[in-house]
Amino acid sequence: MEIVLIKAAQLILSLSLLVIIHEFGHFMFARLFKTRVEKFYLFFDPWFSLFKVKKGDTEYGVGWLPLGGYVKISGMIDESMDKEAMKLPPQPYEFRAKKTWQRLLIMVGGVVMNFILAFIIYIGILYAWGESYLPTASVKYGIEVDSVGTKIGFQNGDKILSVDNMQVENFRKVIPTVILDKARAIQVERDGQKVDVEISDDDLALLIKSKVVISPRIPFDYKIVKFPKNSAAKEAGLMVDDKILGIDSIKYEYNDQFRTMLRESIGKKINLSVLRDNQKLNISMIVPETGALGIQLEQDLTKIFELKTVEYSLIESIPAGIDRGFSTISDYLKQFKLIFSPKTKAYESLGGFIAIGNIFPGAWSWFDFWNMTAFLSIILGVMNLLPIPALDGGHVMFLLFEMITGRKPNDKFLEYAQIAGMVLLLTLVLFANGNDIFKLFK
Repeated sequence: MEIVLIKAAQLILSLSLLVIIHEFGHFMFARLFKTRVEKFYLFFDPWFSLFKVKKGDTEYGVGWLPLGGYVKISGMIDESMDKEAMKLPPQPYEFRAKKTWQRLLIMVGGVVMNFILAFIIYIGILYAWGESYLPTASVKYGIEVDSVGTKIGFQNGDKILSVDNMQVENFRKVIPTVILDKARAIQVERDGQKVDVEISDDDLALLIKSKVVISPRIPFDYKIVKFPKNSAAKEAGLMVDDKILGIDSIKYEYNDQFRTMLRESIGKKINLSVLRDNQKLNISMIVPETGALGIQLEQDLTKIFELKTVEYSLIESIPAGIDRGFSTISDYLKQFKLIFSPKTKAYESLGGFIAIGNIFPGAWSWFDFWNMTAFLSIILGVMNLLPIPALDGGHVMFLLFEMITGRKPNDKFLEYAQIAGMVLLLTLVLFANGNDIFKLFK
């Protein structure tokens, strides 16, 4: 329960910050062009608000429905659907009375602020924490693969050489590179030979759905640091700080070999060789149906592999942070394109608030919080640029049409388009959150 609360707190704080920054972008440009802003709200306020105060012409408040936020700009057809105000003659302070290029800047202001915020956060992250990662070349024992990786064609011990004959410096970016660039093959070293592991469209679909396909292979080291609930190992008599040496006097070179033996022994009785207080013990137990002992191991990758750390001065962090921002935008656009690919079935992985909340860690970490906030800021910016009425991109689409043709769409058309856009967005929200719920019971 504590983990859920921490995830929820990070999600709410992050989204609140992003909504305020986004809406401030609209607010800033509206005020710049002397356009009246009637409301500036964090969260939506149907029927009532949790807090509100009026300063000048603007009511500032906090709504009770945490699904975003908004600014209500005078003389603009938006989600409020204030048709009566639109029947009156345009006033100089209204959105509809402003020049086309001014209205365009007001509408893109939110997206611009989201991108700027992401760049600033990335600059701050690189300056404060630098960049630390596991180089692909440092995965010296090769990889460990799960059932999906085995199905695709990987084997335990394969050493990643390249993706489509292009080296990937950061090991964690190997699979994302395959997915985003739709790679056709991964080159590995296997038993001293270079082998191509071909990637089909079906393989891409599997990779998109899977959380962990490959991980660094780790030398056998089974020191117990913690037991989860309903641990078979704890019930059998194992204790924290015990070190498992093997099964039935058989020793293993790598952790995956030990886990394979456990899976092959489901329902069978095994004898674990254990080191406790410098004394060897034999503990018998039945391997549960999960094929896992129910233990948490002491594993510190920094003690096994040589990580690469890059530190940045304040001046160096600025171009590096901006570059990371643009790279993240590019990668997210590639991810977005996959949603419309029926071959990869990426739409099945589309998630809602549960999925977003789960990207935050279960323990509070400012490093992870700011990384996730920057990423979500980019997502919010990109999504708002979609040419869907009710989103900023829909308004931009109509404004560009007006600028090109010199003709403004009539208000009745804009009203119908707004309604259609809101229905489409609601459908997408229900689909994404429905996916989340389906996965919970799957």
